[in-house]
Amino acid sequence: MMPVYQKAFIYIFVEIEYFFVFLQFIQSSKVSTNTLKNKVYIETYGCQMNLADSEIVASLLAKDSYTIEKDINQADFILINTCAIRDNAEQRIRKRLRELKALQRGRQWLKIGILGCMAERLKTQLMEEEDNVSFIVGPDAYRQLPQMLDHIKDDEKMAETLLSETETYDDIEPVRYDTNGITAYISIMRGCQNYCAYCVVPYTRGRERSRDPKTIVAEASNLVAKGYREVTLLGQNVNSYRWKNGESEIVGFPQLMAMVAEVSPLLRVRFATSHPKDLSDELLQVMAKYDNICKCIHLPVQSGSTRMLKLMNRHYTPEWYLDRIGAIRRYLPTCSITTDVIAGFCTETEEDHQATLDMFRKVRYDYAYMFKFSMRPNTYAAKHLQDDVPDEVKTRRLEEIIALQGQIALENNQKEIGNTYEVLIEGVSHRSDQQLFGRNSQNKVIVFERGDLQPGQYAKVKVLRCTSATLIGEVVGNK
Repeated sequence: MMPVYQKAFIYIFVEIEYFFVFLQFIQSSKVSTNTLKNKVYIETYGCQMNLADSEIVASLLAKDSYTIEKDINQADFILINTCAIRDNAEQRIRKRLRELKALQRGRQWLKIGILGCMAERLKTQLMEEEDNVSFIVGPDAYRQLPQMLDHIKDDEKMAETLLSETETYDDIEPVRYDTNGITAYISIMRGCQNYCAYCVVPYTRGRERSRDPKTIVAEASNLVAKGYREVTLLGQNVNSYRWKNGESEIVGFPQLMAMVAEVSPLLRVRFATSHPKDLSDELLQVMAKYDNICKCIHLPVQSGSTRMLKLMNRHYTPEWYLDRIGAIRRYLPTCSITTDVIAGFCTETEEDHQATLDMFRKVRYDYAYMFKFSMRPNTYAAKHLQDDVPDEVKTRRLEEIIALQGQIALENNQKEIGNTYEVLIEGVSHRSDQQLFGRNSQNKVIVFERGDLQPGQYAKVKVLRCTSATLIGEVVGNK
């Protein structure tokens, strides 16, 4: 029979062994938990620049072993990339945050972060007002995101909103996580220093700075190698792109456009957005020279009134604007022209409004983004002007602009009937899986029967009929 003291010794030894096994289990569980909690869902609002920024964020996180998750219900972190250009854009984010509280109740470890312009404008105020926001990151601080996600704690909130005068993310190859594999955006510059009276962009994205053109061309080349067939070069004001390396190497926007166009004849090149004061004949000549530079220019007018344009600090007159329209027509007769316009800016009179309608009749835009004026905090207008146009007047003026533009767009499209265009096929029509859609060089959407064609191919399509927004055609050839 085993002595009692030996039994006790064996019992203690077994208990100690179980204790260490238990510690190992706890430690492995912690590692496993940390490893698993790395799924990031990115939700993007606002302009094309925000979409491009979200792809940069995805790349930075992927390099740090985070996974970009397409199912929000599986995410450990939700990043909301925000817009601050109008108040209703911010209110939409506020509503979305309230909706996400239900998801957080079922997943207590789920963290929500706010990125972009709204984060930059409101800074820590946003976390104080929205209790389910754990961190905020401004547009120039995305490199800090992986470290912030690594160290965020249950009882900790973090913010990084320092603007930079040099950050362009030109060494980051974006992760195209939510794309059709055919079209892509390339950010060529960041920031703005035009200081239009109504605009928050200079305050949320900082001063203007341009990327090294070599990195832009390399990014375009990589996209072509991956099968992409169209890129859009992005900037708050692409016309003022200017890369300077020492005293000898200076690249302006016309030169950059030529460099990207020469990457491949199969690659279509677009750009947005142009400022009328900087639209040069040299750029129009480059566009005319290269067939693969799309014949479409977005040229925001904002108002047709001389007085309004001066009050808006737009740096051009209606006469200058119409001169630039005339230059486009001379160099690029088939070019489509689109615009932005604001109804009801501070002190706008009925005469000012009629001047805007007259501008629409003269230019005959193919498409327009049309908005009521929304006063934004910290802008020149907020500090020095009065938002004195009643909302019902703004609404009525906006409706008149929309009605006129709809009529013009329909008439423009009716003139396209019988024309044949080369169309880059982008996907399946929302109305029928037996139809495809694509855009021509003028950025007009054309829908046609699918046949044997696939997205990513080019097709020759003849226009048969139209609506004010869409052309309907038939395929007459492909390559």
